[in-house]
Amino acid sequence: MARHTRIYVPCYDYFAVKTFRPLTPSTRYLTVQDYSDITKVGPEKSLVYTRKRTGGRNNYGRVTVRARGGGHKQKVRTVDFRRNKFGMEAKVIAIEYDPIRSARLALLEYADKERRYIVCPEGLTVGVTVVSGPTAPPSLGNALPLSKIPVGIPIHNLELVPGKGGQLVRSAGSSATLMSRDAGYAQLRLPSGEIRKFHEDCMVTVGAVGNAQFENVVLGKAGRAIHRGIRPLTRGMARNPVDHPNGGGQGKSKGGGGRQHLASPWGVLSKGFRTRKKFKLSNRFIVVRRDGRPMKQK
Repeated sequence: MARHTRIYVPCYDYFAVKTFRPLTPSTRYLTVQDYSDITKVGPEKSLVYTRKRTGGRNNYGRVTVRARGGGHKQKVRTVDFRRNKFGMEAKVIAIEYDPIRSARLALLEYADKERRYIVCPEGLTVGVTVVSGPTAPPSLGNALPLSKIPVGIPIHNLELVPGKGGQLVRSAGSSATLMSRDAGYAQLRLPSGEIRKFHEDCMVTVGAVGNAQFENVVLGKAGRAIHRGIRPLTRGMARNPVDHPNGGGQGKSKGGGGRQHLASPWGVLSKGFRTRKKFKLSNRFIVVRRDGRPMKQK
């Protein structure tokens, strides 16, 4: 009789998004998340540091990123994307909010009393034990190399280079799917629809990233954008020719008074201009592009 392996079957438990009676214009479209999944209010002090805001300026004081400034003070959580404590069990002791990312964080406490943050997958609750390493079972929250992952289950926190730490699929509600394995490489379908090859020694975490309702949140008013450090940005067509290539013209004009295409203040085309290098080295790992077309190998 064949031996069956227990695998993780995702069970999505979505939390509600709150709406309000439109008693004022600002509450007509405004929605906020239901934070009932958060079990701990303050962060772990040993795992945070304060990030100084740049206001979009570089070391010369010149604006390099427009429409950025202000916002509430934020503390950066140090997240463990490597999951390199192999074979040691860790217990989930809290689910926390992170102000700089869309996903929730799970606070783990290992057997040696060390605490680390990980990106919280959908369905992970306080009291659950997780483990990482090649010998770990493919259950929710565990980190394994791609060579040990069953085909077809959702995964996140993907490594591009073995040992470097997870770099892909870390935002709320996202997940990738293992398609197949061959010749030391695994083919994964990414959230963008792209199918890409990864080395089978790359570590991944089982499950989809939690807080999937984040995409349904509507700011509803300008004040919430200011709170996040997002300032207003004037359209290029509404400016003068000295300030933007699309500015000027008698009345409203698509090309800013001329026949040029829409562009950035530095003349880079805004529509239809491909920014990816044509002969990039990583093209060899892309099997199917985001638009569904097969990648031409040079």
